[in-house]
Amino acid sequence: MTTEDPTVYQCPVDAPIQVLGGKWKLVLLFYLLQEPRRNGELRRLVPAITQKMLTQQLRELEADGLVTRKVFEQVPPKVVYDINADERRELEKLLQPLCDWGLYWSAKTGARILALES
Repeated sequence: MTTEDPTVYQCPVDAPIQVLGGKWKLVLLFYLLQEPRRNGELRRLVPAITQKMLTQQLRELEADGLVTRKVFEQVPPKVVYDINADERRELEKLLQPLCDWGLYWSAKTGARILALES
């Protein structure tokens, strides 16, 4: 019987950076925390992401247990992504301060936040 070595992180900040790092994962989690979404909805909400990258990021979030994927057997096929119920509270606690800082920073710099304009 072989066991895999546990993951090793440099410091506590390294864990979320490794799991949630990259350009799109936190953005996708932001939208999924609002409500379950279909692939097409996420593409419309994040127009700069490619379909390949969206699929890759959702698969990684699913593999890490943060996102669930529910397939409805119908024609055409329907797939809905949602936040894993066990992870929702902790992700909300993580993303809220990031959103607060983003609002502060955009107000300070005069930047626009498209999600707030629609």
